[in-house]
Amino acid sequence: MSKNQLKKEKHAAKQTKAPKAIAKPKTQTTSWLNNFWLQASLITVICLLFYANTFRNGYAVDDFLVIENNEAINKGIAGIPKLLTSDIFDSYYQKYNADNRLSGGRYRPLSLVTFAIEQQLFAKPNNKTSPSSIVNDTKLTYVRHVNNVLLYIISIIVLLYFLRQVVFTSTPWLAFLTVLFFSIHPIHTEVVANIKSRDEILSLLLITLTLIKTHHYYNSRNLKDSIVALLCFFLALLAKEYAVSLLVIIPLMAYLFKQQTQLQSLKSVLPFVAVFILYVLMRYSIVPFTGKGEDDELLNNPYLLAEGWQALATKIATLMQYVKLLLFPHPLSVDYSYQQIPYTNFTDAITWFSILFHVSLLAAFVYCYQKKHVLAFAIAFYLINLLLVSNLLFPIGATMGERLIYHSSVGFSIAFAYLIHWLLHYFKATLQAKLIAGSVIAVIVVLSAIKTTNRNKDWESNNTLYRTDVLSAENSAVTNANAGSAYLELVSIQNNQTDKVAMLNKAMQYLNNAISIYPGYTLAYINRGNVFFQLGELERAKQDWDTAKQQYPTHPQLPGLYVSYYINTAVNNYGSKGLYNDAINALNKGAAIDPKNSILLFNLGFYYNLVGNKKEAIHAFQKIIDFNPSDTLAAKCASYIDILKRTP
Repeated sequence: MSKNQLKKEKHAAKQTKAPKAIAKPKTQTTSWLNNFWLQASLITVICLLFYANTFRNGYAVDDFLVIENNEAINKGIAGIPKLLTSDIFDSYYQKYNADNRLSGGRYRPLSLVTFAIEQQLFAKPNNKTSPSSIVNDTKLTYVRHVNNVLLYIISIIVLLYFLRQVVFTSTPWLAFLTVLFFSIHPIHTEVVANIKSRDEILSLLLITLTLIKTHHYYNSRNLKDSIVALLCFFLALLAKEYAVSLLVIIPLMAYLFKQQTQLQSLKSVLPFVAVFILYVLMRYSIVPFTGKGEDDELLNNPYLLAEGWQALATKIATLMQYVKLLLFPHPLSVDYSYQQIPYTNFTDAITWFSILFHVSLLAAFVYCYQKKHVLAFAIAFYLINLLLVSNLLFPIGATMGERLIYHSSVGFSIAFAYLIHWLLHYFKATLQAKLIAGSVIAVIVVLSAIKTTNRNKDWESNNTLYRTDVLSAENSAVTNANAGSAYLELVSIQNNQTDKVAMLNKAMQYLNNAISIYPGYTLAYINRGNVFFQLGELERAKQDWDTAKQQYPTHPQLPGLYVSYYINTAVNNYGSKGLYNDAINALNKGAAIDPKNSILLFNLGFYYNLVGNKKEAIHAFQKIIDFNPSDTLAAKCASYIDILKRTP
């Protein structure tokens, strides 16, 4: 290369004013380590090693609400039109005859469409139209878990491509280090191991694809690239509303990395604004804004009982919980709701530390933005996505959640990788510095592997998850109630009576905790009533169910529970003592709730016969035949009716 050519290249490099972090480092890693396909292959292997043990997990948490009990998904491809025109919890609301209590609704159909396609392709023949049996379709759940991991890997490889092409153009090893930190972070176990959280994976994947195609358009000015970018943006919005962050991230990318002026970068986002307006109009025509005031259910509005400035102070302080989990992801929990994160105020040091920390981040962003430094992009990606889930702009129906920091952790990973780069540069990339950095990275990978694979086991089922998380989130009403439910479920598989009583007492302990934390917890009263019922304390069971009925009169579980109460009261409290008329009265109260219950009607016929009222006995037995002809009791009833008619 001639001296004139060298001078020209140096002059051109000065004119581009590339962001500092993208500048070519003095010390280069071995060139073959920078190969994209090698890096992508390494990430694929690492992700499989970290998440392969989720493949045989079952459904957990919202999987039951969103997938198993979703009638549209159970119809397969035929249900897609319904999914595209409904709230994500529409089937749940219909089943429970409930109103949408989540502010603004939840319109995220894209992941549901993928579930419907899986249903069509992989469900057992008898499960394609039978929602109640899907939970036992292990092949289907296996496929869904595998697909979650595959989509996670694809999204990370796409992120790697974006970082190499746009952010770290001269330092591809930093792009790899960023996605390595991102892919192994244990805080992402909820997103990968919980099938329902596929919306998070699809959202980030499509956000990254939007940025890539926008980058291609800036280079080519090809209309096709622009159209694909806008389509990816629209699909990202259908995956999750958080894609709105691109309206800030796209012009920021244009300014920092594409050498556009601030005005040019702002103009470049106008087509995306138009698509966003179209999306908003479509969304609110499908899932209208209810216009309701503040949600009066504490589980959906965790700041309902906050006084004065407590709500704002607690929201600000909670932001530091995310920082803590990103730096030290232990312990992890599926729930951080009331009162796991207690209300605080502006006299709390954590609140002011959070303010200072985030103001400092904003100041760092402004400084880096002026310098066109890559950290400006990292900080913006972190803060913009964090703001959307902070409860500061609008209520999200939860205090915080590990899945909610998924997008922001991209910014965190970029910054963390750059810190490694800066430290190596500061110590002049000596062999000793490289060895130390490599050792630190290796330790992070190993510890993350241990934490992630162990956490994946917790997500095997609701039972394993809830019994584990109540130990780390012991002040949460939800985790206590769910742990109580988990132990109650274990009773059914215990053969030893002593073990059953031990499980019931454990369930009682956690349900008592839940009610103590939140006295308005309807489901906790229902399940505690179930515990009392199985312990034979029927009246205490009914008291809890009566309390639940006062709180939620139309709860769908209550009718069946009351019928069970009246049957057991009739048989065990009255019938066993020869009080047959009292037994009949109790059974008639149950029949008023469910006049077609075969067991109730059979007992009613039995006790009517004992008191000599053959007419009513025959009438009760005949109802079983009429209402439930395929019931095993129907054949017996036909025989009893014949005997009663022939008996003088």
